[in-house]
Formats: sequence, structure tokens, C-alpha cells
Amino acid sequence: MLFVSSNAQTTAYNSLLQKHVDKQGNVDYKGLKTDEAKLDMYMEYLAATSPDKTWSVNKQKAFWINAYNAYTLKIILENYPLKSITKIKKKGKTAWKIPFVKVGNKLYTLDHIEHKILRKNLFDPKIHVGVNCASISCPKLSNIAFTEENIEAELTRLMNDFVNDPSKNKLSKKKVQISSIFDWFKEDFTKNNSVIDYLNTFSEIEINSNAKINYLKYDWSLNSK
Repeated sequence: MLFVSSNAQTTAYNSLLQKHVDKQGNVDYKGLKTDEAKLDMYMEYLAATSPDKTWSVNKQKAFWINAYNAYTLKIILENYPLKSITKIKKKGKTAWKIPFVKVGNKLYTLDHIEHKILRKNLFDPKIHVGVNCASISCPKLSNIAFTEENIEAELTRLMNDFVNDPSKNKLSKKKVQISSIFDWFKEDFTKNNSVIDYLNTFSEIEINSNAKINYLKYDWSLNSK
């Protein structure tokens, strides 16, 4: 196989996202299926690439989030059509616990990438709007591939969009109904202050510090067009 630079591979992956993911994060899985060979080429690059500890934090973060999302798209395509990623099971394991993610000639699970690499070694609460669970209630899948240069701005944009999306979070001064993500990963969002403080960093509404918090039911329906 001809060696292709990481920049060229990320550009090709970016083109796939631009073509098949809209600005709301909905995926045209039927269309993506016809371009699956191009996604497979990106998988080959991931499988052959070992992230280096000498890489900047932003470069590592961008690489691992792209890998997580690309392999999530892949496992959906392998099981398409389906109504939800939660329907995927292999030997009793869910999509997140199947060791099918090949990076640097090692096998990983999606869970390992999220919890042991991103959350543990490259900590940033905004990771939760970067990795995508292919579901309606998930923060939207970006149609832009992450790079060392754009990742901070992109994650900030995605968190802004997510927090202020009334279909994901219903905010007012005295009461908030927010995504279960803020409950499941509360420890990530409260490392410095409270969940309300974190929301206020991005919210267009100033929420009272003693506002009542409720968590919304999560819709695991597929994020398809």
C-alpha cells in the first residue's frame, strides 16, 4: 500500500463527513454505505498508525476522537439498517465493548478509547461532545474531522451548540432539564465547579447557582437522516 500522509488521510475523512453528515449531525448512512471503501481506507491508516506520546495533547486528542467516531460509523454500516446502536450485540457484548477498533496494530474497544485514553490521559470535559454515540440525544456528530489545529475551537463550538440546543437541554434561570450526559459524567463536569457553573460557561441564559436540575431521558434512536 502506498504511504499516504496523515494530513491527506484526515482530509479524505473530512470529505466523507462533509458529504454524508449534515450541520445538525444527522448521517446519511445509505449514502455513506456507497462510500464505505473510502471509510475503509481511513481505517487502514488508523490501523497502521501508533499515536506517539511526543505528539501534542491536541494532536493525540484529535486522532483518538476521529478514530472513535470513524469506527462508530463503521460498526453502524456493518449492521445497517438498524434503529439503534444499542441493538448491536456480539457474543453478548454491546457496540462499546466489542474489541474491533484497530489502531497501531492493537485492538481496542470504544469504551477503552473513551474512558482509558481520552478521559484518563487527555482529560477535557468537552471530549463528551467530540465522541459520538450515533444517537438522537447525543451531541451532534461534527461534519468536520478534528485536527491538531482545529480541535479546541471545534470542541468549544460543539459544546456551545449542545448546551444551547433546546432539544438536548432546556435551560432557564431557575430550572434546567439537561442531558443525562451531565449526570453520567458528573465527575468530569464538576472537577472545578458545579454542573451549573459549567453550563454557564456556554449557556446563552445565566442560570442561577441554586437552579433545580432534572435530567432528560436519553433517546438512543439512530442519528440518521
